[in-house]
Amino acid sequence: MSADTTLMPIPGPIDPVPVPRPTTPRADGRQELVGLSKDGIRAALEAAGLEPRQAKLRAKQLWHWIYNRGVTDFSLMTDIAKAQQPWLAERFTIARPGVVEAQVSTDGTRKWLLKTHDGHDFEMVFIPDADRGTLCVSSQVGCTLNCRFCHTGTMRLVRNLEPHEIVGQVMLARDALGEWPSQPEGRMLTNIVMMGMGEPLYNFDNVRDALKIVMDGDGLGLSKRRITLSTSGVVPMMERCGDEIGVNLAVSLHAVTKEIRDEIVPLNRKYGIEELLQACADYPGANNARRITFEYVMLKDKNDSDEHARELVRLIRHYRLPAKVNLIPFNPWPGAPYECSTPERIRAFSNIIFEAGISAPVRTPRGRDIDAACGQLKTAAEKKRRSELDAERAG
Repeated sequence: MSADTTLMPIPGPIDPVPVPRPTTPRADGRQELVGLSKDGIRAALEAAGLEPRQAKLRAKQLWHWIYNRGVTDFSLMTDIAKAQQPWLAERFTIARPGVVEAQVSTDGTRKWLLKTHDGHDFEMVFIPDADRGTLCVSSQVGCTLNCRFCHTGTMRLVRNLEPHEIVGQVMLARDALGEWPSQPEGRMLTNIVMMGMGEPLYNFDNVRDALKIVMDGDGLGLSKRRITLSTSGVVPMMERCGDEIGVNLAVSLHAVTKEIRDEIVPLNRKYGIEELLQACADYPGANNARRITFEYVMLKDKNDSDEHARELVRLIRHYRLPAKVNLIPFNPWPGAPYECSTPERIRAFSNIIFEAGISAPVRTPRGRDIDAACGQLKTAAEKKRRSELDAERAG
C-alpha cells in the first residue's frame, strides 16, 4: 500500500500544520509501480484482476526487472508472457522523473533539474570522489524552513515528493551512470544523502517507504550505513527515524546559542538546542562507529568565533554525543544576507574542535559553478524562465 499523503505536514516558519494536500493522479490514469513494496506491487496486480498466485509470481518478476535490471518497458521483460505485456502497459507504468536539464561542473559534480508528472521542478546532485560517489536526494518540491543562509529555503513549498519520485532519483542516477544490471561491487553510486530540497522528516512516511526499497537486498541494495538523512531538527520525528529507517543521522546545527540559531534556523524557536541535542543523544543506533554528523555552515562574524567553537565542544561533551562536525564554507547566492568566513577563521575553528578529540573536517565546496553546492539548490528553472521571457521580449 502506498503511503498516505492526503495529510501533508506543511510547516510554517516555525511549526508544522497538517493541511490536506491531495496528490495529483497521472493524466493517463496508470498506476506507478516504482516506489511500491513487493506486497504493494502484488496487491496492485490483484486489484487490476490477476488471480492471487499469478499476482505473486508476476510481482516477483516485476520487482527484479525494475530494481535489478533498471528496465522501464514491459515489452523487454522476457520472462513475462508476450500477451500479458500490453495488459500491464495499459494499467501500469515504470517511470523516472522527467529531466529538464542536466549540468556537469568542472569538478565532475552533476546536477539534474527534474520535473514531476504534474509539472513541478526539483533537483538532485551527484558528487563523485576517488573512493565513493554520493547522490544528494530531494524529499520535497521547495522547502519552508526559511533557514536564512539557504537559497532553497527561499522557495515556497509546493508538495511532498512521493516514494516513486524519491526512489526514481536513485534509479535515474543509475541510468546516467550505466549501473544496470545492479551490481553489489564496483558501483560509482555508493552513498545517498537525504540533503537535497526539503526537510525529510516533514515527509516521513514517503521517505521511509522509499528508503526501504533503496536498502532492500533484493532491491537497490544500498546498506543503511551508506545512507545519511539530514534534518534541521524536527525533534518529535527523530526517534521514529532511528527506529523505522535506521540510517545515519546528520543535524543542521549551524549555531551554538539560542539567539543565533533562532535567527538562522527558525525551527529552533520551536525545538531548541538542548531539546535537539537530547534527541541526538537518544537517537537509536548512534555509537562511535555510527556517529551523528553536525553540519555547521561558516558565516563570517556570525557563528565562527573561537568562543563558538569552544561552546560546540562543551555541548557535544555535555550530551556525550558520538559526533563529528562537518564545517561547510558558506556558498553565496545573490541577495544572501551573509558572507563566508575567511579560510584562516575556518581553520582556527576546526583546530579547536580537533584538539578536543572531535573530528571537524572542512567540506570542500563542490559544484559551485552550476549552483549545485550545499544550500544552493533552487530550481534553475526559475532563472531559466526569466531568461526565456527576456529573450522573448527582445525578439
